[in-house]
Amino acid sequence: MSITWRSDAPPPVVARTRGHWARILWRGGRIALVIGAGVVATLLLRGPERAIHGAGRPWTQPVTVFVMGRIVAILGLTLEVEGTPMAGPGAVVSNHVSWLDIFVLNARKRVYFVSKAEVAGWPGIGFLARLIGTVFIRREAREARAQTEALAARLAAGHRLLFFPEGSSTDGLRVLPFRSTLFEALRGLGAGVMVQPVTLIYEAPEGADARFYGWWGDMALGPHLAQVLGAPRQGRVRMICHAPLAVTDFPDRKTLAAACERAVRAAMPPEAAGRA
Repeated sequence: MSITWRSDAPPPVVARTRGHWARILWRGGRIALVIGAGVVATLLLRGPERAIHGAGRPWTQPVTVFVMGRIVAILGLTLEVEGTPMAGPGAVVSNHVSWLDIFVLNARKRVYFVSKAEVAGWPGIGFLARLIGTVFIRREAREARAQTEALAARLAAGHRLLFFPEGSSTDGLRVLPFRSTLFEALRGLGAGVMVQPVTLIYEAPEGADARFYGWWGDMALGPHLAQVLGAPRQGRVRMICHAPLAVTDFPDRKTLAAACERAVRAAMPPEAAGRA
């Protein structure tokens, strides 16, 4: 069962400024070229890579990281990383603010996203998600064993997985309670599995609504994408990497999820840390 967070306040209305559509075409065109080049490179490399390395992706994953980093740079969004991104296999969990999270988190960290199964069928997006090695799951109790087996196979291949325990994106001004379902799958993988909490803090462009980068509820992707692409100035995003936690240090999935939530929430600005 999926959830969608909705706010009592309507999304911000962003006025279009002179050059709005020109900026969309300029930035959007370059992003499309970068994605296209990444797709071609990945398709060409994945066959021989699979034959030599199996599930490992030592050739195509760097392509994904490069493409994501270029997209963030083309947007003009300043990305600041605090702390040390985890090395080696394991899992990364983060608060979820926007579709931008996918680019931001993969721009500096080699991660594979864990996504709801429906995304695999989305036109265009589903193809790209499959191409970069996204793990698709159904968040249902009866799927727990299959989820554990899928995650175990990825960790055995040296992959670092990423998922959003809130289960929904927000306006970026709060952290929702972490759902513990996927943490149970991680606990079933045995000793040595580490989880790194990460806090994403978006700061809007000067003079813009603080929720500028947030994408939530029933907001359509197209208008929000145009809002970001067409902005005359961009803000910044801070990616705060907390100390990794050993899964076996916690007695159950709920205490592990709670510990990760506390770490993520503690790094939020004071006015946002207590919101849920």
